[in-house]
Amino acid sequence: MNTSTTSIHWSDDFLLGFGPMDETHQEFVSCIAAIQNAAPQDCLVLMDQLLEHATAHFQQEDDWMMATEFPPRTCHMDEHAAVLASITGVRELAIQGAPEKCLPLANELARWFPSHADHLDSALSHWMCKIKYDAKPLVFKRSVAHVTS
Repeated sequence: MNTSTTSIHWSDDFLLGFGPMDETHQEFVSCIAAIQNAAPQDCLVLMDQLLEHATAHFQQEDDWMMATEFPPRTCHMDEHAAVLASITGVRELAIQGAPEKCLPLANELARWFPSHADHLDSALSHWMCKIKYDAKPLVFKRSVAHVTS
């Protein structure tokens, strides 16, 4: 696991054009960021929230893939299962008195998520928009100028 710090915050760059998925992804990013910014003694509660969110998040995506017979669903679902196993394992370490293990996991999730969203979730977003709306997803991203002093 790469434990270098990759701070995460929500960005329109994560938008994929399928509203329910985009909303869930925003919550996921918030859960990860909360752990990255937490004191170790607060991590167990935040890990509980992350596990609850990730379980529902991944189950929703898995349900969409199964219900619509999304062709590359096996790889995508396997990745969800691996991430849930990691979250569960680190949560157990935190319960056993090692809350400092939560930050490296959050950093790894912050590194992993953009690629997962760009590759696996974007394909699912396109698929769901085609199935649900008979259209491709439209994504409007805000152009925000960054001002430095």
